Parts: sequence; structure tokens; C-alpha cells
Amino acid sequence: MAVSRGEFSSRIGFIMAAAGSAVGLGNVWGFPTQTASNGGAAFVLVYLVLAFCLAYPAFMAEILIGRYGQANAVTSLQKMSSKAWQKRFAFIVGFGGIICASLILSFYGILAGWMMSFAVESAAEIAGLQSIASWAVSDSVARNVFFTTLFMFLTVFIIRRGVEQGIEKWSKRLMPMMIGLLILLIGYVMTLDGAMQGLEAYLNPDISRVLEPNLLVSALGQAFFSLSLGTSVMVIYGSYIAKKENMVTIGAQVTLIDVSIAFLAGLLIIPAMYVAQAQGVQIFADDGSLIAGPTLVFTVLPSLFDGMGGLGLFIGLAFFLLMSIAALTSSISMLEGPVSYAVERHNIDRKKATTIIGLVILLISFGIISNLGVMLGFVATLSTEYGQPIIAMLCCVFAGWIWQRSSLLAEIKQGNETVEDSLFWKVWPWYTKFVCPVAIGGVFVHSLL
Repeated sequence: MAVSRGEFSSRIGFIMAAAGSAVGLGNVWGFPTQTASNGGAAFVLVYLVLAFCLAYPAFMAEILIGRYGQANAVTSLQKMSSKAWQKRFAFIVGFGGIICASLILSFYGILAGWMMSFAVESAAEIAGLQSIASWAVSDSVARNVFFTTLFMFLTVFIIRRGVEQGIEKWSKRLMPMMIGLLILLIGYVMTLDGAMQGLEAYLNPDISRVLEPNLLVSALGQAFFSLSLGTSVMVIYGSYIAKKENMVTIGAQVTLIDVSIAFLAGLLIIPAMYVAQAQGVQIFADDGSLIAGPTLVFTVLPSLFDGMGGLGLFIGLAFFLLMSIAALTSSISMLEGPVSYAVERHNIDRKKATTIIGLVILLISFGIISNLGVMLGFVATLSTEYGQPIIAMLCCVFAGWIWQRSSLLAEIKQGNETVEDSLFWKVWPWYTKFVCPVAIGGVFVHSLL
């Protein structure tokens, strides 16, 4: 290969980067919203079980494919293929993941821009700049274009610097900052009236609901989405892991961090919703359903912060900074997928490829902004409800049906010589071959219905 590849310099570097990719707006806000909409603690219990029993095996398939191939998603999948039709199939799956990641980033950048705009509003009000504060949260094309461009600039800036100096370096900085902010906000919200009621709803499961079909499918979908499966992200991140590392342990650690931060996010959001309700903000409709769903973050929480007086400005600033950081740790992974393909398959300079691809995705974002009411939902549904399940399922098919078992075992044994005698090797190949494709297929069928 003409282009030299980067590599994570340490295990903690990969773990922070992979967990950062997994922990984004979908986890910090999406998971608590799903929890509130699907039985509270019952959803949490099912999510935790499925994350380790189904999402973790699929996650392992993707990072193992990447480390084996030591290349972008397309090349890695093709290295596993021995026949012409398999190589063509590999191109479709790998390039499909790259397209999926690009589409997700195109609308994700808009949502992240809104998070940044609310952080700017709080900062501007603290500084007494009321006109800037009002503009930052106005529903205008100019505001959307400005903050989306700003967010994409930050994403491009990090990816231009490569694996070790870009992705790894900034993930190590941003992830601890995000976790620290999350814990501080949880501590404060727990002191407010109504928080204990929210905590009980979050931690006291109604066991009779855990087998409800909609709850099961929603929890499974959240588990796969939160680990960035089906976007080529974990394939390319896996390709940057040194051969000496124990992949079984690393995969478990990333899954544990991802699930833990989702759980922490629930400890913040669910009690905060009940605090807002105690202050007179309507959270649930008469039938018990959640009002407004994901958009609650822009309505309920600002109302909660407003009710805190002057202190609420600082709490609001901290919260929306937290959301912006969570978004950035995910966006850099989404951009790395197409950039690595352009650099390695077409021998384009990394900085040039990052800038060009970033601009193309930004132009797609502008197209979405021009017809926000229709395009935002369409692109989000196309990429997350259709694209991700299909690509994740096909990656499991590759690992389970196309990759030769002896070659797969040899790859895992690098860094884990005794894996052949472990419970993981006795269970995981069968899981990946049969259970994971069927489970992800179920999520996809549900999205169609």
C-alpha cells in the first residue's frame, strides 16, 4: 500500500476513541428518551442484557474484520473474500457503510450545531449579550448554516491530524471531560424536587413489561445504534489496533464504557424530566406517552434551566457543552470512514481528502437545512433505520459465513493465545453466524413495519 497508515499508540487510546464514537447524541439523549418511552427501568434492564448478549458479538465482528484487514472497510472485507462474487459483495457492504456514515454525519452535524447554539445562548446571556443569545436559538437558516459549518470545521480539523495526533489525542481529552460534566450535572439534579421520583422510575423495573415486543425491538435497536454498528466506523477503528492487543478484552471494555455512559445519561435526563414536571412543565401526555420525544432536549431542559434563575444559565451551559462534546466524539469517527477509503484506495493526501469530503458532507447538510421539515427526518430514517441494520447484519454474515474459521481463530489468537479454550470462542462464532443476523434482521423488519 502506497499510503502509510496510522495506529492507536495505546489500548486506552483505542478504547477512548471507540467509546467516543459509540457515545454520542444517541446515547446521551436517545437512550434516556427511549427509556422514558418504553417502560422506564424495564427498558434499561432489557437494553443492558441485549447490549452484552447481541451488540457486543456484532461489535467484535466489525473490529476483528478491521484488524485482520489492516485497511479501510472495503479493502478489509475484500481481504476476507476468496471468490469474485464475494469481493463484489464486500465492496457493496464496505462502501455502503461509508455512504451510511456520511449520511448520518450530514444530519448529525445539524443536530450538533443546535447543541452548540444553545451553549452559545447560555454563554451570551451570562455575558449580557442578549441579541446574540436570541439569535443563537432562533429558527433561522443563517443560524443553522453557521453552527453546522462550525461543527463540521471542528470535525475536519481533528481528522486532518490523523489517527494518533487527531482521533486518539482528542478522544483522550474529550471523553474524560464529558464524563466529568455528566457526573457533576447528575449530582446537582439529584438535589432538586422531583428527582427522586424520576430515579425510582429509572431504577425500579416493571418485570411484566420486559418481554413486550416493541420494548425488545426498541432496546435491541438502541444497543446496535449506540455502538456505531453498520457504518464502517468500527471496521476502520479496528484496523488501527496493534496485533498484540487482546481483542476480546478490548471489545468488552468498549461495550462496558458505552453502556455505562448511557446509564449515566439516564441518571441525568430521567430525573431532570421529573424535576421539570415538578416545576410545571408537561412531560407526559394524558395516556402516559412522552411528549415530543427527542425534541424534548430543546424544550423541557431549557425550561428547567430557566426555572433555576441565574444558576440555571451555568447549568445550561454545562449541559449543552456536554452534548456538543458527545456529538464531536462521534462525528470524528463518522468522517474517518470515508476519509480512510479515499486515502488508501485512491492515494489522496489525508488533509486534502478530509477537507474535500468534509465540504461535500457539509453541502449535503445545507441541502437538508433548505428543507428541514422533510429532509431531516428522511435522511435520518434512511441511514439509521434502514442503512445501519442492513450493513451491521451483512458484516456478521461476513464474519460468520465467509471468513474461514481457522483464519478467524488465528486473528483472535494474536494477543490472546488461550482464546480457543475460552467461553468466548465456544459461543461467539455461533452467535455471530446465526443469532446476530436474525436479531438485526428483526430490527430492520420492525423499521419497515
